[in-house]
Amino acid sequence: MAWDPQQYALFGSHRGRPFVDLLSRVAATEPAVVVDLGCGDGPLTLSLTERWPRARVVGVDSSPTMLAAARELDAQQRVEWVEARVEDWDPGSLGAPVDVLVSNAALQWVPGHLDLFPRWVDALAPGGWFAFQVPNNLDAPSHALMREVAARQPRAAELAQPLARVGNVVAPPAYLRALADLGLEPDVWETTYQHVLDPVGAQRSPVLEWVRGTGLRPALDVLTGDDERQAFLDEFSEALDAAYPREPHGVVLGFRRIFAVGHQPG
Repeated sequence: MAWDPQQYALFGSHRGRPFVDLLSRVAATEPAVVVDLGCGDGPLTLSLTERWPRARVVGVDSSPTMLAAARELDAQQRVEWVEARVEDWDPGSLGAPVDVLVSNAALQWVPGHLDLFPRWVDALAPGGWFAFQVPNNLDAPSHALMREVAARQPRAAELAQPLARVGNVVAPPAYLRALADLGLEPDVWETTYQHVLDPVGAQRSPVLEWVRGTGLRPALDVLTGDDERQAFLDEFSEALDAAYPREPHGVVLGFRRIFAVGHQPG
């Protein structure tokens, strides 16, 4: 899937807040090795070097474009940037146990990611931490309307499969059980953020711009023709306007996320 670092960064402060909230529950003090799975364009990964300046920090992502943006941002070369799919990444390549393994809004793109947990937990050092957050908004208007509009397009059959991949998540209790079954002390919760987008009214459809950076990417990869892409975006934008009307303070996007932190007893 093609990623656009500039589009993704349009709402950087909103997208970064769950990462901060997730890390607030990780109590590691002096980790030696910290890994960010699905590191994206880099700013959040670089924040790990500020929190733990003596740690070896590794960022893993499958997108060459996002990694190029991350390397450009990392002027001091504080992070080891690794190009690999999350499901293919081998913790043994580090040559050392992992003290903190974090993943921010990436595992929803990995079908069957629960099956990867044993491999990752086995790589943790005694007292290590495994922390991740995933969106849980597949049924929100932003995504439900995306599928409805796609189903009315001439290439509906081609759009159905890639859009079905958006949101491979399970319920919070299932994540809690998965961590506990692997011997971790689990801490799992769910939060719905009320993001106020574009308060100054500079964007035609802020929610469209939001999903263009993430959940809409699979559809845009299919609709490569200018006319077919614009027809889809026009219809989708109109539907979003009705679902997310502009208010005096901006456009409000409700966004549910699941957080999970597991601590390896030391």
